Amino acid sequence: MRHSIPTLARRGLLLLLVAAISACASSFPHATTEQVNDRRVEYALVVHDNTVPVVFENGLMAKFTDWAQVFPAIAQDTTAFAYNRPGYGASDAVTTPRDGAHIVDELRALLRSKGLKPPYVLVGHSVGGLYMQLFARRYPDEVYGLVLVDATHPEQFKGKGAPENWPPLVRAGFAAIRSAVETQEFNALTSTGDSVLALPPFTGKPVVVLSAAKPLQEKSEFADDANAKRKDIARLHPGSRQVFVDSGHNMQREKPEAVVAAIREVLAPHH
Repeated sequence: MRHSIPTLARRGLLLLLVAAISACASSFPHATTEQVNDRRVEYALVVHDNTVPVVFENGLMAKFTDWAQVFPAIAQDTTAFAYNRPGYGASDAVTTPRDGAHIVDELRALLRSKGLKPPYVLVGHSVGGLYMQLFARRYPDEVYGLVLVDATHPEQFKGKGAPENWPPLVRAGFAAIRSAVETQEFNALTSTGDSVLALPPFTGKPVVVLSAAKPLQEKSEFADDANAKRKDIARLHPGSRQVFVDSGHNMQREKPEAVVAAIREVLAPHH
């Protein structure tokens, strides 16, 4: 038994591999690639006049195809925008740092270049949820509401969650399958989290925190730390509503109806 691979490590590595493969496996409605300013951007956009734009942000190592079961439902009657960050899919890489501040400002510029005016409903999964938390705190007047889909906690990679404390197989597997741009983003996540916490909380507007319930069944120091942060994230958003969904981390694929319902809940005051 001394040499057996821990269950969490096996599952963690498998989830990382499946996420990386499935993110590019399906087609996506309204997807296109075009030159925006000085670079190519891959995105999907559906416009409905006089509606609040819903903006989707992907997790690390994920593409907008992750939203394939959510985007069409929202785009039926609401303006919806999903895209691949620089260096993902067919979106050109950039030379600017891959921290949250640059990613948020690039997204803001991209939205305006497509004629999408604030305020926005921001929807972010995993690391994308960390970026959307930063967007909401930096530019609260431009945000109508926030939906966090098992989002990364600003202190996710501190303490027992620091990469040096991960199971060795997970750490090695994660390093092996991520690209250069994904590595740059990952290395900046702690500073991005610090930037989030340095700003006042986003309050007075609807926030739904969707948290995955299935990982709560895992028991180890690694899992316990991640789950404590999964529970704590709602505290950072006073007035938010936290919903535990019977799902794993990739909720937008496993339980898309829960994500659609949360977005509609945030949009409801406008309708």
